Amino acid sequence: MTATTLVHEEASPPAAGATRRRRTRRRGRIVALLFVFPALLLLGALVVYPVLFSVGRSFFDASGTRFVGGGNYTEMFRDPATVKAIRNTAIWVVVAPALLTGLGLILAVLVEKVRWATAFKLLLFMPMAVSFLAAGIIFRLAYDEDPDKGVLNAAVVSVHDAFAGTSSYPTARARDGQDLTRGRDGSYLTATALSPGDSVALGLVGVLPKDLPRGASPAAGAAHRAAPGELRGVVYLDFTPGGGGRPGKVDPKESGLPGMKVEATRDGRTVASTTTAGDGSFRFTGLDDGSYTVKLPAANFAPPYQGVSWLGPALVTPAIIGAYLWIWTGFAMVLIGAGLAALPRDALEAARMDGANEWQIFRRITVPLLAPVLTVVFVTLVINVMKVFDLVYIIAPGPVQEDATVLATQMWLVSFGGGNNQGLGSALGVLLLLLVVPAMVLNVRRFRRSQR
Repeated sequence: MTATTLVHEEASPPAAGATRRRRTRRRGRIVALLFVFPALLLLGALVVYPVLFSVGRSFFDASGTRFVGGGNYTEMFRDPATVKAIRNTAIWVVVAPALLTGLGLILAVLVEKVRWATAFKLLLFMPMAVSFLAAGIIFRLAYDEDPDKGVLNAAVVSVHDAFAGTSSYPTARARDGQDLTRGRDGSYLTATALSPGDSVALGLVGVLPKDLPRGASPAAGAAHRAAPGELRGVVYLDFTPGGGGRPGKVDPKESGLPGMKVEATRDGRTVASTTTAGDGSFRFTGLDDGSYTVKLPAANFAPPYQGVSWLGPALVTPAIIGAYLWIWTGFAMVLIGAGLAALPRDALEAARMDGANEWQIFRRITVPLLAPVLTVVFVTLVINVMKVFDLVYIIAPGPVQEDATVLATQMWLVSFGGGNNQGLGSALGVLLLLLVVPAMVLNVRRFRRSQR
C-alpha cells in the first residue's frame, strides 16, 4: 500500500461527513420551504398580487381600458373631497395616536397605585373585544342630537336646564282673533292699551293638556274684575278637553298656565313684571295712571335647549376620534403598563431617597426609560389610524359623510360606493400604502433593535 493510498483513505471519512452535512442542510431547507410555501402562497395571493394589481390599475381610467398615466394621481389632488380626506387623515394621525399614548401612559402609571389594578385594566381593555361595527352603532346612538335618544345630549341638556332653566311653553301660541300681536322677538303683546283698573284674559293654544305643569288649576276662578289701581289678568289654555267651550272666553274646564312670565310695559319700557299663579292669574299693583301694554316675553315660548350637534360638520371628526379613543385606550395602557412593570425599581427608589417627588420621577426617570415602549405604541397606533374605516363610515351621518371622510373611506366611496372609478380608487390605495410603509419600516426596525 503506497503513501498516496493511505492519504486518500485517511481523508475520505471527513469528506464523506461533509457531504452528509451538506445533504442534511439541503434536506432541511427543502423541508422548511415546504412548510413555508403555504404561507408564501397566501401572502402572494392576498398581499403581493393585490398591491401590484392596484399599482397597475391606478394608471388606467375608470373603465380600465384606457391608459391615463399619472392622470388619476393628478385628479386625486384636484378633487375637493379627496383633499378633505387627506386633511382629515392628517388630523387623525396627529391627534389620535398622541392622545392615546398620553392617556395610556397616565393610566398605566396611576393603575399601579390602585388596589384593584387587574380589574381596572380589564375594564379599560374590554372595548377592544367590541367590533368596530358594534362600537360605531353604540356611538352613533350616544351622539344622537335628540336628548331622548343620545345619552351625551341628555346629560348636556340636564346640566344646561339645571343652571339656565328652560322655557315653560315652547309650543304655545296665541289663538287667532285674540287681542294679542306677535312681536319681532317672538313675544306676544296686547293690541289694546290697558289702564289700572282693567282686566284682560289672554288665551293661548298649542299646549297639550298632558304637558301642563302639575300645579295647573282651572282658570275660571281667576277671571275677576280688577280692583281700583290694579291691572289684573289671566293667561289660560283656550281649549276645552272633550270639545265645546267658546273661543276667547274662559270656560269652566279650561286650565290656567302657571309659571308664565308677564310684563307691564309703557313706552317700550318694562315697568313691572310678575309670574302667573297656578290658575294662570297675574296682577300688577302700584302702577301710575296711564296706558300700558301687557307683554308675554319670548322666553316663555323659546324652544327647549337641544344640546350639542356632535355629528354636525364642525364636530363630527372629533366625535369619531373620541369613539376611537374609547376602543384603543386599554390597548395603549396595557402595553405601556407591561413596559412600566419591567423598569428597574432601584432607580425609582434611589430617586425617592434623593428627595425627588413623584412628578420629577415621572418626568425625568419613568418617561425616558419608557421611551422605546412609547415609540412602539405611538407608531403602531399611527399605522392603525391611517387605515381607520369602520367608525367613520358608520358614525358619520350621510349629510356630513364628506366632512368626516378619511383616505380609507374615500377610497371605498370612489371605487364602490357610487363613484365606480376604480382607477382613482386604486390611486388612493397606493397613496395610503405609501403613507403606511414608512411607519411599518420604523416599527420593524424598532422591534429588531429591541430583540438585539
